[in-house]
Amino acid sequence: MPINLLAILVAVAACATPAGGPGGSGSILAGNGTQLPQDRLHRQAHDALGRWADAVRKSGGASIAFVGDLTGQIGTWEEAVGDNKASLAAGLVEAGSALSDSAPPRDKVRWLDNSEIEVNVLSAAAALDALVAAVAGSAACPDCEPLVVGEAQLATGLVDTSRGPANAPAWVFSIEGTAVKVTRIAVDQSVTVDPPPWNANDPPAGISIESATGKPDSRKLTVLFTGAVKAADQPCGVDYSAEAVESDLAVVVIVHEHQNSAPGACDLVGRTRTAIATLDTALGTRAVLEVRQGLPVSVVAP
Repeated sequence: MPINLLAILVAVAACATPAGGPGGSGSILAGNGTQLPQDRLHRQAHDALGRWADAVRKSGGASIAFVGDLTGQIGTWEEAVGDNKASLAAGLVEAGSALSDSAPPRDKVRWLDNSEIEVNVLSAAAALDALVAAVAGSAACPDCEPLVVGEAQLATGLVDTSRGPANAPAWVFSIEGTAVKVTRIAVDQSVTVDPPPWNANDPPAGISIESATGKPDSRKLTVLFTGAVKAADQPCGVDYSAEAVESDLAVVVIVHEHQNSAPGACDLVGRTRTAIATLDTALGTRAVLEVRQGLPVSVVAP
């Protein structure tokens, strides 16, 4: 029988229109060949819409997108096994004995508004494989010892999705030598977008929204992000406005800064700020994406 967890925090059509399409800037480069910040943001937004459309097609018709990492843990690593954190980040997790490769019966993902969808559930072995594959090559740790899975138990936990928090099936793996449990979302199909390669010498521009509030039948979308502490009527202050770049599958939100022009040294301190974007059409079931990497954010009702 599944067990209930307090929470498992995880993170989940045509190609994009040209820059001159709905919500676009109409151009990519300035006449002198240099990029204007606004134009670069619109290019990123349209690229993000294209990647999302590809992800939807590749998902095989999945109707759920998880927000954040699909792997999590329950508990804190004991001092004696503190290196386990690095091992998990590197995907160094293996089964001590063969895990079941039989998929459990179909289950449901249930949102807090009582809506639900049926989903296929991964086997324990497939979930562990997905956990390892998700971070393969991203965090090498040649001196780390692999974590050894003892048992696997199917659970129901609260997870974050592009439509807000939901209860979803997840595997909970016990690890030898520790009380910490490692978790992995057990939903077989979800919309998963691959962000572009990260270039530290030329990182993406813009402000990443962290979440949003809105209703499916509304054109109003309030986005939350980290911004300046003060408003633009004060030194070092900034006001913000939001713009939506839309497709039939997703909405990318661009946050524009309107800074106080007075000179002076400003502290690198931020706080949660909000801005409102007005959509061309009601949000519906579309995902809301941040502009830097095109990843989905959680949208909840006001």
